[in-house]
Amino acid sequence: MGHGPKISRRQVLGGLAATGFGLTAPQAFAQGAGSYPNQIIRIVVPYPAGGATDTLARMMASHLQTAWSQTVIVENKPGASGAIGNDMVAKAAPDGYTVLMAITAIVQIPPLMPNLPYDVMRDLQPLAQVANTQSLLAVPKAAPFKELKDFVAQVKANPRKFNYGSYGVGTSSHIQGSLLNMQAGLDLVHVPYKGAAPLLQDLRGNQLTAAFIDMATARPHLDAMHVLAVTGSKRNPTLPDVPTFAELGYHSFEPVGWFGLFMPAKVPAPIAAKFAAESNRILRLPDVVQRIEALGMVPGGMPTAEFAKVVRDDAGIYARIIKDANIRLE
Repeated sequence: MGHGPKISRRQVLGGLAATGFGLTAPQAFAQGAGSYPNQIIRIVVPYPAGGATDTLARMMASHLQTAWSQTVIVENKPGASGAIGNDMVAKAAPDGYTVLMAITAIVQIPPLMPNLPYDVMRDLQPLAQVANTQSLLAVPKAAPFKELKDFVAQVKANPRKFNYGSYGVGTSSHIQGSLLNMQAGLDLVHVPYKGAAPLLQDLRGNQLTAAFIDMATARPHLDAMHVLAVTGSKRNPTLPDVPTFAELGYHSFEPVGWFGLFMPAKVPAPIAAKFAAESNRILRLPDVVQRIEALGMVPGGMPTAEFAKVVRDDAGIYARIIKDANIRLE
């Protein structure tokens, strides 16, 4: 997904220390769900305002506020590829009033940054998947490749003469490109960008051979590209003729990018369950479904236990790929 500028380990750890958030972890409050919520709820977005994560968080905040007649605010805490906001929520009071809107990067950062001051699996609990979006391998419209096998054959025949763009070192698109290189025996040169806009510009201008792009970002630009394959276990309904990587014999491309709500791990189960249930109810509302689909995404709403399994499984898959491909933050 389109977050994640190129950062160093020093920048991440320095940024976390500079915030001063969560120096101590308060004890869990012995509060039942009956009176919850009775004060302001904060949804922390660990990225700048205006992006997809922020848009989804504000949509959820608006509906939660209406449902509960309680103020719900969105607070942007960008920095360190999301780690600053993640850390803030991980160490917040476990009372159910501080919520995190995270993306897949939350389980991709730990193997890249092993000294993070929080542990995703230990310090945070998944509540609800808000939306997900498949990634696609795209080439410029004018490219001669019409199928993935043609692309692979041409790249193999010309080592290091072709490249692929990503949203930055350690992002989903970089990991997917590294995975394709390993499985297909390719030597595609990685070109990291600071986000989606400059990547799309160079792909449209035929300055990139290929790029891994999330569907939400790619959707308005599909007329300028040809899609060779998509991630996920099912074909994308917008591109029904494009096969998945799994159909073409590749593995570990099943994870899709997701946006999800988390709370500190020690929030009492009744409160966490109440928040998750209300979130999933909202995600079934026709206007919410329509808005998420208009963003080029698939609405979430799966049971909490199922989302927690997705988080665990994806964490394992990405950790293995990052290790095998020797991906490092420079």
